[in-house]
Amino acid sequence: IADNFFRKVSVERSTELEFGGRIGAFFMIFLLPTITVILLLMCSQKDPSLMNFPPALPSLDAVWDVQVFGLVVLWFFFQALLYLLPVGKVVEGLPLRSGKRLKYRINGFYAFILTALVLGVAHYQGVDLSYIHANFLQFSVSAMILSVLLSLYLYVRSCWVPQEDLAPAGNSGNVIYDFFIGRELNPRIKSFDLKYFCELRPGLIGWVSISYILGKLDAPSPAMMLVNGFQLLYVADALWNEEAILTTIDIVHDGFGYMLAFGDLVWVPFTYSLQSFYLVNHPSALSLTWLVTIITLNLIGYFVFRKANSQKNAFRRNPADPKLSHLRTIPTATGKSLLVSGLWGFVRHPNYLGDLIMALAWSLPCGFSHILPYFYIVYFTCLLIHRDARDEKQCRRKYGSAWNEYCRQVRYRIFPGIY
Repeated sequence: IADNFFRKVSVERSTELEFGGRIGAFFMIFLLPTITVILLLMCSQKDPSLMNFPPALPSLDAVWDVQVFGLVVLWFFFQALLYLLPVGKVVEGLPLRSGKRLKYRINGFYAFILTALVLGVAHYQGVDLSYIHANFLQFSVSAMILSVLLSLYLYVRSCWVPQEDLAPAGNSGNVIYDFFIGRELNPRIKSFDLKYFCELRPGLIGWVSISYILGKLDAPSPAMMLVNGFQLLYVADALWNEEAILTTIDIVHDGFGYMLAFGDLVWVPFTYSLQSFYLVNHPSALSLTWLVTIITLNLIGYFVFRKANSQKNAFRRNPADPKLSHLRTIPTATGKSLLVSGLWGFVRHPNYLGDLIMALAWSLPCGFSHILPYFYIVYFTCLLIHRDARDEKQCRRKYGSAWNEYCRQVRYRIFPGIY
């Protein structure tokens, strides 16, 4: 048995390590939960200014409760049950290294609607949803524990999968790095795709559900209505266009390990809802002019984001589509082409630009008294610049001279005239 085990895991090693390599992965494992807890503790303070940093350490009762953990697990399995419903179309993902194409059921929007109905019925029946706000830190810690347990399961099961099922960068031979980055590309339990499920279901739907519940505690104010409305549009759009995620770097390239598990189950629902959590205790007044300005800004960001992503996903799936014939392209040695017109001729990542414009619109309703509600746009800017660097490296290796010509024609990466 031992010989068989070592034979199965003795595969080609990943040599190019990302995120600071082994040391970076080690610190990220502990840094991400620490940042999440600090943000929530700061938001809970009457005056969440830098003068009151760091926040006081909470008691054990304030961070852990068995009942809360049970509710988090119940939420996870409730979303898994919705994922298994035989509704929605079944589509194929992009070809894997083996040439195989996995099948995915597209029913995220149905899950979103059913979740909204359940929450609506619960509110109508008098269920005390404010319990989530009162125990917000406990919910986040329980989600952290669940993400760690899931990550351990993912790492252990990856030791028995064929080499062709490993992610391109998930097999360095270092336990900590591989645990963090994820070894297996598409871990599945029969037809249940764990990474695909976690990308859009428990965390993303959890995020907008949390924002909705927090909004109920705020009266609601115009600022809270803006934040909730913007984020509801974003999540509904993601789930309506669920098929598009099959062409993203998370699905196509990254393994499923602690990085994505923590991001999906903890980081998204508990830091992306930070503006709503902040506004519950720190309401912000908005003039009519300022309100119209913020709405306009979000609509511009959404238009750029949706238009760019729609073009990209349609082009990746069928470059010969007559609807795309007006777009200029650069041929590459791989047989694929690079878009150099429309929004994709404006900057290299117009979808990132739209995302960041919306991120700013989500933060502005919170006012300018504290920097805390602007954490999202600061973090998201760093994330997308880092992701752009990863894309740049992979595309230069893949497309060679064609990529150099693309960069010559499309000079700016995200911010026109700046970067």
